[in-house]
Amino acid sequence: MFAGLENLCDDKDINRAWENIKENLKTSAKESLGLHKLKQHKPWFDEECLGFLDQRKQAKMQWILDPRKSSISNLNNVRREASRHFRNKKEECLKAKIEALETNSKIKNISDLYRGSNDFKKGYKPRTNIVYDEKGSWVADCHSILARWSNHFSQLLNEYGFNDGRQTGTYTADPLVPEPSVFEFELVTEKLKSHKSPGID
Repeated sequence: MFAGLENLCDDKDINRAWENIKENLKTSAKESLGLHKLKQHKPWFDEECLGFLDQRKQAKMQWILDPRKSSISNLNNVRREASRHFRNKKEECLKAKIEALETNSKIKNISDLYRGSNDFKKGYKPRTNIVYDEKGSWVADCHSILARWSNHFSQLLNEYGFNDGRQTGTYTADPLVPEPSVFEFELVTEKLKSHKSPGID
C-alpha cells in the first residue's frame, strides 16, 4: 500500500495519496470494528443547538480577529441568544421527564418511576480518568494511569511475599493430632468385639 508513495514527486501528490490512504483506513476500521457511541448526557442537545454553538464560536473568532465595539456587541447578542435557546431546551427536556414520571405513577409502572426519580436525585456525575501517582500528584495520561495501576497491584500482591501462585505449606483448620503409637493401636483393637464391624468412631 505504501509502495506507491515512493513514486510521487511533489507535496500535493503525496498529500492527496495520504488522504486517500487515511480515508480507506478509516472506512475499513469502521466496517470491521464498528463505532463506539458514547452515551449522551444531554438529550436536549440537538442539531439546532449545534448551530447556535457554531454561531457563538464564529462570533468569538470574529471578535478575536477584529476587537471592535460592533464585534463585541455581536458576540454578546449571539451569546445571549444561544444561552436562551439552551435554557429553553433544558426546560422542555425537564418537563418531558416530569410528565413521564407522572405517567409512570398513574399506570403504576414502579420500576421506571424509581429509575427516573433516582436520576433526578443523583444528577449528572462525569467520569474521571485521573489517579494519584506515588508522589501524590495527578496523572491523566492513559499510559501513565495503566503504569500506575500495574505498579500498585504488583506492590499490593507482593506485599506478603507471594511472588508466585504456589503455596509452600498446607494449612487446615483442624488441630494437629499426633499419630497413634503401636501400643495404642493394639490396645484399641483388643477392645473390639469379634466378628463385629467397628462403629463410626
